[in-house]
Amino acid sequence: MKAKVKLIDGIALAAFGDSNHWVTMDGPEKFGGFHAGPRPMELILMGLAGCAAMDVLSILRKKRVEIKNFDMEIEAERAEEHPQIFTKIKLHYNFYGKNIKPADVERSIELTDEKYCPATSMLRHSAEITHEYKIIETD
Repeated sequence: MKAKVKLIDGIALAAFGDSNHWVTMDGPEKFGGFHAGPRPMELILMGLAGCAAMDVLSILRKKRVEIKNFDMEIEAERAEEHPQIFTKIKLHYNFYGKNIKPADVERSIELTDEKYCPATSMLRHSAEITHEYKIIETD
Protein backbone atom coordinates (compact mmCIF):
# COMPACT_ATOMS: atom_id res chain seq x y z
CA MET A 1 0.00 0.00 0.00
CA LYS A 2 1.26 3.46 -0.89
CA ALA A 3 0.09 7.03 -0.47
CA LYS A 4 1.33 10.38 -1.66
CA VAL A 5 0.81 13.75 0.04
CA LYS A 6 1.09 16.97 -1.93
CA LEU A 7 1.15 20.56 -0.69
CA ILE A 8 -1.73 22.71 -1.94
CA ASP A 9 -0.94 25.96 -0.13
CA GLY A 10 -0.06 27.03 3.42
CA ILE A 11 -0.40 23.74 5.28
CA ALA A 12 -3.34 22.51 3.18
CA LEU A 13 -2.52 19.10 1.74
CA ALA A 14 -3.99 16.61 -0.69
CA ALA A 15 -3.36 12.91 -0.20
CA PHE A 16 -3.67 10.26 -2.90
CA GLY A 17 -3.65 6.51 -2.29
CA ASP A 18 -3.80 3.21 -4.12
CA SER A 19 -7.59 3.55 -4.48
CA ASN A 20 -7.10 6.54 -6.84
CA HIS A 21 -9.02 8.98 -4.63
CA TRP A 22 -7.83 12.31 -3.31
CA VAL A 23 -8.47 13.46 0.26
CA THR A 24 -7.77 16.98 1.41
CA MET A 25 -6.46 17.92 4.84
CA ASP A 26 -5.92 21.31 6.40
CA GLY A 27 -5.17 23.04 9.64
CA PRO A 28 -6.33 26.15 11.44
CA GLU A 29 -5.46 29.58 10.13
CA LYS A 30 -3.20 30.28 13.12
CA PHE A 31 -0.85 27.56 11.82
CA GLY A 32 -0.93 28.65 8.18
CA GLY A 33 -3.97 26.68 7.10
CA PHE A 34 -7.25 27.76 5.56
CA HIS A 35 -9.54 25.69 7.81
CA ALA A 36 -10.69 24.04 4.59
CA GLY A 37 -10.50 20.34 5.36
CA PRO A 38 -10.39 17.76 8.12
CA ARG A 39 -7.34 17.51 10.33
CA PRO A 40 -5.17 14.41 9.93
CA MET A 41 -6.17 13.09 13.38
CA GLU A 42 -9.84 13.41 12.42
CA LEU A 43 -9.11 11.28 9.37
CA ILE A 44 -7.56 8.63 11.60
CA LEU A 45 -10.81 8.47 13.61
CA MET A 46 -12.88 8.39 10.43
CA GLY A 47 -10.68 5.59 9.11
CA LEU A 48 -11.10 3.59 12.32
CA ALA A 49 -14.88 4.07 12.20
CA GLY A 50 -15.02 3.11 8.53
CA CYS A 51 -12.85 0.04 9.03
CA ALA A 52 -14.88 -1.19 11.99
CA ALA A 53 -18.22 -0.41 10.32
CA MET A 54 -17.34 -2.26 7.12
CA ASP A 55 -16.26 -5.34 9.06
CA VAL A 56 -19.29 -5.36 11.39
CA LEU A 57 -21.74 -4.87 8.51
CA SER A 58 -20.02 -7.55 6.43
CA ILE A 59 -20.23 -10.07 9.28
CA LEU A 60 -23.90 -9.24 9.91
CA ARG A 61 -24.68 -9.70 6.21
CA LYS A 62 -23.01 -13.13 6.26
CA LYS A 63 -25.27 -13.96 9.21
CA ARG A 64 -28.21 -12.83 7.02
CA VAL A 65 -29.15 -10.06 9.44
CA GLU A 66 -31.19 -7.45 7.60
CA ILE A 67 -29.93 -4.00 8.45
CA LYS A 68 -32.20 -1.27 7.03
CA ASN A 69 -29.86 1.53 8.02
CA PHE A 70 -26.72 2.12 10.02
CA ASP A 71 -24.73 4.96 11.47
CA MET A 72 -22.07 5.40 14.07
CA GLU A 73 -20.31 8.05 16.08
CA ILE A 74 -16.81 7.95 17.41
CA GLU A 75 -15.43 9.92 20.37
CA ALA A 76 -11.80 10.21 21.32
CA GLU A 77 -9.66 11.71 24.05
CA ARG A 78 -6.10 12.78 23.40
CA ALA A 79 -3.08 13.17 25.64
CA GLU A 80 -2.40 16.76 26.69
CA GLU A 81 1.35 16.44 26.05
CA HIS A 82 2.81 16.17 22.56
CA PRO A 83 2.54 14.05 20.48
CA GLN A 84 -1.08 14.17 21.80
CA ILE A 85 -1.91 10.59 20.85
CA PHE A 86 -5.38 9.15 21.31
CA THR A 87 -5.74 7.69 24.80
CA LYS A 88 -9.41 6.69 24.77
CA ILE A 89 -11.69 5.95 21.84
CA LYS A 90 -15.35 4.98 22.04
CA LEU A 91 -17.31 3.64 19.08
CA HIS A 92 -21.11 4.08 19.16
CA TYR A 93 -22.90 1.80 16.66
CA ASN A 94 -26.57 2.32 15.71
CA PHE A 95 -28.36 -0.46 13.83
CA TYR A 96 -31.80 0.10 12.32
CA GLY A 97 -34.05 -2.77 11.29
CA LYS A 98 -36.49 -5.40 12.38
CA ASN A 99 -35.71 -8.50 14.44
CA ILE A 100 -32.01 -7.69 14.87
CA LYS A 101 -30.68 -9.96 17.60
CA PRO A 102 -28.33 -8.43 20.17
CA ALA A 103 -26.22 -11.62 20.16
CA ASP A 104 -25.54 -11.23 16.42
CA VAL A 105 -24.53 -7.59 16.84
CA GLU A 106 -22.33 -8.34 19.86
CA ARG A 107 -20.55 -11.18 18.11
CA SER A 108 -19.97 -9.08 14.98
CA ILE A 109 -18.47 -6.27 17.04
CA GLU A 110 -16.35 -8.75 19.01
CA LEU A 111 -14.94 -10.37 15.86
CA THR A 112 -14.25 -6.97 14.34
CA ASP A 113 -12.53 -5.75 17.50
CA GLU A 114 -10.46 -8.86 18.17
CA LYS A 115 -9.72 -10.26 14.73
CA TYR A 116 -10.61 -8.36 11.58
CA CYS A 117 -10.16 -4.58 11.87
CA PRO A 118 -6.50 -3.61 11.39
CA ALA A 119 -7.19 0.00 12.42
CA THR A 120 -8.51 -1.17 15.79
CA SER A 121 -5.55 -3.49 16.21
CA MET A 122 -3.06 -0.67 15.58
CA LEU A 123 -4.74 1.97 17.71
CA ARG A 124 -5.33 -0.29 20.70
CA HIS A 125 -1.58 -0.13 21.40
CA SER A 126 -1.95 3.48 22.52
CA ALA A 127 -5.64 3.93 23.27
CA GLU A 128 -8.29 2.16 25.29
CA ILE A 129 -10.97 1.30 22.71
CA THR A 130 -14.51 0.62 23.87
CA HIS A 131 -17.81 0.32 22.08
CA GLU A 132 -21.53 0.41 22.64
CA TYR A 133 -24.46 -0.18 20.34
CA LYS A 134 -28.16 0.46 19.97
CA ILE A 135 -30.69 -1.49 17.96
CA ILE A 136 -33.50 0.73 16.73
CA GLU A 137 -36.59 -1.20 15.60
CA THR A 138 -37.95 0.00 12.25
CA ASP A 139 -40.32 -1.37 9.65
